[in-house]
Amino acid sequence: MENNAPEKRKRILSCIQPSGIPTLGNYLGALKNWKTLSEDFDSAFAVADLHAITVRQEPAKFRKQITEVLALLLAIGLDPEKSIVFIQSHVPAHSQLAWILNCYTQFGEMSRMTQFKDKSKAHADNVNVGLFSYPVLMAADILLYQADLVPVGIDQKQHLEIARDIANRFNTIYSPTFTVPEPYIGKQGAKVMSLQDPTKKMSKSDPNPKSYVSVFDTPDVIVKKIKSAVTDCEGKVCYGEGRDGVNNLMSIYSCCTGLDYDRIAADFEGKGYGEFKAAVAEAVVEELRPVRERFDRYMGDKAYLLDVAAKGAQRASSIADRTLNKVMKKVGFVLPK
Repeated sequence: MENNAPEKRKRILSCIQPSGIPTLGNYLGALKNWKTLSEDFDSAFAVADLHAITVRQEPAKFRKQITEVLALLLAIGLDPEKSIVFIQSHVPAHSQLAWILNCYTQFGEMSRMTQFKDKSKAHADNVNVGLFSYPVLMAADILLYQADLVPVGIDQKQHLEIARDIANRFNTIYSPTFTVPEPYIGKQGAKVMSLQDPTKKMSKSDPNPKSYVSVFDTPDVIVKKIKSAVTDCEGKVCYGEGRDGVNNLMSIYSCCTGLDYDRIAADFEGKGYGEFKAAVAEAVVEELRPVRERFDRYMGDKAYLLDVAAKGAQRASSIADRTLNKVMKKVGFVLPK
């Protein structure tokens, strides 16, 4: 008898911290692809607010940022009816599993985390235990949902590796409990560099506001920032070694228009950087316009956002609690009725 049951889709999990409005680099490099991921996989997307408090937060501003990032997830096209969209702290199982996994993670493993070393230097006045054990909470995020795949950038690769190590260790001690996640290497978004120093990655923490475009910059601001972007003295639009500024603008333009570098070079042959920058700015404005318009609409309906958060947390908890109960039972806890 033929089995016509649909093949089970793999589950993918992505999280974003509410640490301010993302940049154009965050959008083109990751967020733009999340809608495609939501269509191809059984997907969950979280506002990772618990992770954000390793750095001191101003409460009112923090609440606003959490709401804004939730609205942004919807604005990039995620459908909360098809994907689980939720706020991490609304699902207590994240914190509960993180504590248990802390007891199955070695001190030496955490002390080797390069991101801890980097952030300790950046926040030398607040090197807290949460910053140290941050990767264990990230492991709990992933393992709670039995995620098959996790999109990771190079700076998060080490964190996924420790999540895999923890999962394998627990599975070996108690029998298979967690899905061991794999890194997801999908369509590569653009690696967008600073507009003022194109040898560095675009970052919202850059002290020079001209170095980055925020997803919610106004069209006028975007145009000014792109026009002030660093290029070189050659005056020729073509991709090449040692041409970091022009390469960066071409990468941005390609990601926004879908044109490859050869076509871009052909279109702007004999034209100066002024005309090219104007075209890049227009492409960026049009790329971000619908996202900004949807964001403004969602931010104007807080009741809807709260409803999305509540329903998302309920759906997330139904999966997370099953995993947590399984873990607690295997460890030997007495479960409540």
